[in-house]
Amino acid sequence: MSGADDELARLRDLYEHAPCGYLSLRPPGTITRVNQTFLDWTGYRADDLLDGTRFQELLPVGDRIYYETHFAPLLTMQGEVHEIAVDLKCADGERLPVLVNSTLRPEEPDGAPAVRVCVFRAIDRREYERELLHARRRARDSEARARQLAETLQRSFIPPALPRVPGLEAGGAYRPAGAGDEVGGDFYDLFEISPTRWGLVLGDVCGKGAGAAVVTSLARYTVRAVATEAESPADVLRKLNSSLLGHGAERFCTAVYAGIEYGPRGKPLLTVSLGGHPAPLLVASSGEVRRVGRPGDLLGILDDVVLADESVELRSGDSVLFFTDGVSEARRDREFFGEDRLAGLLSDARGLDAGAITGRIVDRVVGFQNGVPRDDIALVTLRVP
Repeated sequence: MSGADDELARLRDLYEHAPCGYLSLRPPGTITRVNQTFLDWTGYRADDLLDGTRFQELLPVGDRIYYETHFAPLLTMQGEVHEIAVDLKCADGERLPVLVNSTLRPEEPDGAPAVRVCVFRAIDRREYERELLHARRRARDSEARARQLAETLQRSFIPPALPRVPGLEAGGAYRPAGAGDEVGGDFYDLFEISPTRWGLVLGDVCGKGAGAAVVTSLARYTVRAVATEAESPADVLRKLNSSLLGHGAERFCTAVYAGIEYGPRGKPLLTVSLGGHPAPLLVASSGEVRRVGRPGDLLGILDDVVLADESVELRSGDSVLFFTDGVSEARRDREFFGEDRLAGLLSDARGLDAGAITGRIVDRVVGFQNGVPRDDIALVTLRVP
């Protein structure tokens, strides 16, 4: 055999046993030539396909419609089409996922136009795509479960509705940070101690997640348990500090506790103690705003904490806003919402009821952050009608 014959034989073998399927078609799709690789993959004999069979007849109904309405017109207009994903119907009825590349040859040696088709198996790619789809679904399901769990846990830290306190309106609100799929450390509670005494606590445990949730739950229920026997609001926070240290949670907490009772003139008397927490803001009916409470130590770090009480008698039209640092430290780029802005907003809203005041402030703080809070937000407003 001559060298030219050897080269021809090698080229023929390369065509027949290439790592991809080769076909030649007439423009209507009629198969005029097919290599052995394609036959091995699909299980057909050459005679099965060279008897006038059209390439599109090897496709399922959906892919065949796509071939005739998109693939063939694009090939005619552009002269080539690349990486079209379809299934091939094999001789045994199974389907083979493939990627198809096609080139339109305006004129073959016999003078007729032809279509060259190159087919690559895409079994691994399809399996990868299916697994990727399953992974995305699992991730979405996991995210949904995490968000539901976070919401469930957070609801246990926030009362569904604040109880009625004689002579006062009360409004509370909570907004989680980000998408709300992680448990935050903000909490509040308003509860009756006796027919003439009430307790209000609002706090913020550092961090997020399950660890913070444990400490948050401990803090809220510890305050309820010790409030009945504590001598003062500062004493309530001292007992909470001891409980946090005894638990060994290694997480600190800020909190404000307010005792509510009625003074000699029958007006609400508010006694406030601060454990490393921002002081609540009191707005009078005149619009003047001032802080209530003296700074105190963080809770859960030191054995002996410095805490103090401050009392104020509330008058008609007075409102007191309790809030976490997710309000005052809300940030937009490098700008903070700040207590001055908060005080101005509170003064402007002083004529509203407690629930409306709380709602307006939450809306403004969230809006300031373009609708996505960076930190949890918790507020409670008390107002004397």
